Amino acid sequence: MRTQRIGQQAEDAALKYLRAAGLRLIKRNFSCKTGEIDLVMRDKSKLQAQILVFVEVRYRAAQNYGGALASVTHTKRTRLTRSAQRFQQLHRQYAQWPCRFDVVALSGTLQAPDINWIAGAFSANSASHR
Repeated sequence: MRTQRIGQQAEDAALKYLRAAGLRLIKRNFSCKTGEIDLVMRDKSKLQAQILVFVEVRYRAAQNYGGALASVTHTKRTRLTRSAQRFQQLHRQYAQWPCRFDVVALSGTLQAPDINWIAGAFSANSASHR
């Protein structure tokens, strides 16, 4: 229960941060048999009308063992890309949108976290070919 509450608080902080940066929430905690995506968002870039952004939120109070970013392993990236494909299959209105995989890594306290947003942290190709 405590772990779920911490995860929820980390997602809340990441969502607030991304919304302030101009992204819009489409779906929170999308799950399917291949995994879960913490946040599915829409980013309007100057180059494209819209980009579907799949966000993995990671929280580590300390930077031991590489911190939150190091915890997004090859296996996790593969699950995320498969879950993203499933999301696009189920939500046909987003099937043709270009997509991006971001990681929001939080550390420190959840009341005032240090936030590191890596837009385009990995690609679907790099997740499946390593």
